[in-house]
Amino acid sequence: PRFFIVCGDLVNAMPGHPDKRPQIRDFKKCFRHLDRDIPLVCVCGNHDVGDTPTQQSIDEYRKDFGDDYFSWVCGGVLFVVLNSQYFKDITRVQELARKQSQWLDTVLEEYKRSQYKHIVVFQHIPWFLKEADEEDDYFNVEKELRLRLLDQLYGAGVRYIFTGHYHRNAGGFYKDMELVVTSAVGAQLGTDKSGLRVVRVYENSIQHKYYAIDEIPLDIEI
Repeated sequence: PRFFIVCGDLVNAMPGHPDKRPQIRDFKKCFRHLDRDIPLVCVCGNHDVGDTPTQQSIDEYRKDFGDDYFSWVCGGVLFVVLNSQYFKDITRVQELARKQSQWLDTVLEEYKRSQYKHIVVFQHIPWFLKEADEEDDYFNVEKELRLRLLDQLYGAGVRYIFTGHYHRNAGGFYKDMELVVTSAVGAQLGTDKSGLRVVRVYENSIQHKYYAIDEIPLDIEI
């Protein structure tokens, strides 16, 4: 694989909890076993910076894991990582949320002028779980903001969004833009087994399949 991505909640302990630092050390210890030729990409989740993030919690996340939003190009595809907490509660980080919004506008405009094959977005909290116009929930983004941002992303050419947070597999479509919710590699809240999703990128499409950890075939083709 060209990279391995964890879509948020890198650890369970919230900011300020005494287990936070030990869990971060465990996370990094575990991923030292990842092949050095496979980059690890980390996405910011609510457990990483708090349900109501602060400047301090964001600063601590950046010190431990790097930027909380960023983009890169791999294989002719533009990948964009967003901090979805800026879509959930910005009570104490309004300026940080504004900066991400401005940055995203710039990235999407750049894509319109580019020759990239696809633009793929990763974030922790899904815009929606099944339907774009579903009611507000802990596991999705408030509807008015959701529909406005989905329209912006779609208009910029985004057709694939990958998320986590729900601890169950889910997802749906906004027009022909697919939103994929991948269950946890750890604790489950539904009937799915702990696992991971393998994504294959082709010239004109992207395909993906979820594998339970104890069901991954040894001869899987990436």
